[in-house]
Amino acid sequence: MAGPLPLGDPAPSDGRLPADLPVDPTVPLSAYLHVPFCRVRCGYCDFNTYTSGELRGARQEDYASTLAQEIALAERVLGEAGGIRPLQTVFFGGGTPTLLPAGDLARMLDTAVSAFGLAPGAEVTVEANPDTVTREAARVLADAGVTRLSVGMQSAVPHVLAALDRTHRPENVRTAVDAARDAGLAVSVDLIYGAPGETLADWEASLDAALALESDHVSAYALIIEDGTKLARQIRRGEVPAPDDDLQADMYELADARLADAGFDWYEVSNWARSPEQRSRHNLAYWRGHDWWGFGPGAHSHVAGLRWWNVKHPAAYAQRLASQTSPAAGTERPDEQSRVLERVLLQSRLAEGIPVADLPETGRPRVAGLIADGLVDAASALRGRVRLTLRGRLLADAVVRALTD
Repeated sequence: MAGPLPLGDPAPSDGRLPADLPVDPTVPLSAYLHVPFCRVRCGYCDFNTYTSGELRGARQEDYASTLAQEIALAERVLGEAGGIRPLQTVFFGGGTPTLLPAGDLARMLDTAVSAFGLAPGAEVTVEANPDTVTREAARVLADAGVTRLSVGMQSAVPHVLAALDRTHRPENVRTAVDAARDAGLAVSVDLIYGAPGETLADWEASLDAALALESDHVSAYALIIEDGTKLARQIRRGEVPAPDDDLQADMYELADARLADAGFDWYEVSNWARSPEQRSRHNLAYWRGHDWWGFGPGAHSHVAGLRWWNVKHPAAYAQRLASQTSPAAGTERPDEQSRVLERVLLQSRLAEGIPVADLPETGRPRVAGLIADGLVDAASALRGRVRLTLRGRLLADAVVRALTD
């Protein structure tokens, strides 16, 4: 289970949005559907997930019906605020969405589409553990309107998977990808680098295996040690080594080079796609500050600058909805300074960069120094946009601090 929820203001029991909230129905709207179930907990994960022994009063077989109640609440709340509009993207995340029967996921999607509509050409993604994808399940998802499968590969090397507590069989990644392809789905694979004991050669083997899948999209994330996780405790006790920053930088540079050679372009620091059409439009919605409603326990939402988050445990989530009460646990409305900081943090990570005009006034004069340090592309800056170089991507957090402190 993840750490504590953020502090914030109390959320209204009926879920109603503030009367003065400037909801704009022309802003793209997305839906995130959280499925909080996992067979086992990975040692590095701090997402809001639960194994069967941790559910205590919640049942997986009831989940689709429970989530449908929040969709009905969202339809009412956004309708009252004048914010109903077709969904541009839908994303099933977790946890392991594909632990649920494909028919349950299809029912959840149908409920969301019935409430909001689905824009023409909308992107609908399901995250999947390789061991839980069958040809039949992939066909059911495709028939329901899913367009994209995101496969949690993480690594192709058994000892690296073991270090991450991943239990899937490496060969099942190919099985899952083939099933998705046969159903007509686009495919993304997720990788993690920098696990305890992982060498540069191990990482190269995983990249080779991922490229051999001929997927449309690759995400490669540096392992981050989150407080409260099993892996954090192992490192604190000295049982395994902490990630090596220099080695992770070498791994990132290797990934960028190998992916570029294979025809992938980076469009966000940790994401590469074969073409602009294959970029994750759902994640781009987050990075560009669009509106989204997050459904499910612990899910976060954002509409017109207002943020809120749901109670974490599936049982508490179900109880709130059964009593016709919003599952929101807290809410916040960031001030202008916080919104500017977030915009710089997110948009600077994109290949398109961020307009210099959108930077805080104190940050604009620092662009020249970042160019001199090789962190920002000079030609793009002259055209009015801050775009990270490869070195800048490796030091993206430092760039953000320079532009916002």
